[in-house]
Amino acid sequence: MSRLRRAIGLTLTLALSALPQAVLAQAYPSKPVRIVVPYPAGGGVDGIARPIAERLAQKWGQPVIVENKPGAATLIGAEAVAKAAPDGYTLLLTSDSTITSNPFIYARLPYDPVKDLAPVTQLIGLPQMVVAHPSLSANTLGELVTLARTHPNISYGSYGSGSQPNLLFEALKQQTGIQLLHVPYKGIAPAVTAALAGEVQLTMAAASVSQGHIKAGKLKPLAIARSERLPLMPDVPTLREAGYPDIDPKSWFGLFATAGTPPEIIAEIQKEVAAMFADPAFREKHMLQRGFDPVLSTPAEFARFIQEDMKQKARLVKVSGAKAE
Repeated sequence: MSRLRRAIGLTLTLALSALPQAVLAQAYPSKPVRIVVPYPAGGGVDGIARPIAERLAQKWGQPVIVENKPGAATLIGAEAVAKAAPDGYTLLLTSDSTITSNPFIYARLPYDPVKDLAPVTQLIGLPQMVVAHPSLSANTLGELVTLARTHPNISYGSYGSGSQPNLLFEALKQQTGIQLLHVPYKGIAPAVTAALAGEVQLTMAAASVSQGHIKAGKLKPLAIARSERLPLMPDVPTLREAGYPDIDPKSWFGLFATAGTPPEIIAEIQKEVAAMFADPAFREKHMLQRGFDPVLSTPAEFARFIQEDMKQKARLVKVSGAKAE
């Protein structure tokens, strides 16, 4: 009888030890969820976070709050989530810079993007366009390289060391041996404004930012960083078609939880976000009309993608010589 009691006791102990996680996953969320955006309100990342938060709140019957924590090249917001309780109530919605560029630009980070953050899903791919002021005589990347061989004073605007334009144009310089003058600005908006004014001849910006200026004839596209041509601008060749497939500093937005968050909760969040992205009206309004490529990967797929993107960013950062400013 004592042996039977011990067996029953052991079974109950094992069952009870597994209960908290199961109950936690079933009850999630039972209180407000916070989505930290390490950028100012009104930007591209914030613009995706808010409709996602609204839909999740409707589905879950709990407030889902977007909290903007800008500054220090996204380090402040990322650290806040990395050090939060691993319970799924504090999430991070950010760009590739936080995860796959910062580790190679900063000597020390207040968070480890692999050990401290758990991938939930890649939300979108962000097609970036190489654009030029209309006064530049080059109309393709090939023509730009030819022109730069005799005009070494052509300048490009970026939003700092390690930014997408900086990585791309420095890689182009390294591949071709041309010279381009780097002019850093304090954000993508000032860099685009400088290109519009002709203060610099080149920059790189999201298709969602570029397309209006291109249609107005204020900028001209040379190439797009995308696996296929963008349906909104089908005449613009990809970097691969232009002959430069290895200089693409892939840009994307993704959703993360604090490392250690129960996988059941991560799966629940991913499932709900995937469901809203499957809604044609949501995709059209918040993704396609803004020039974004919806992705919605599983946590495992996203983790593998991050590993590959880290290798690419490490190479591009090394080529560019980018360092924290």
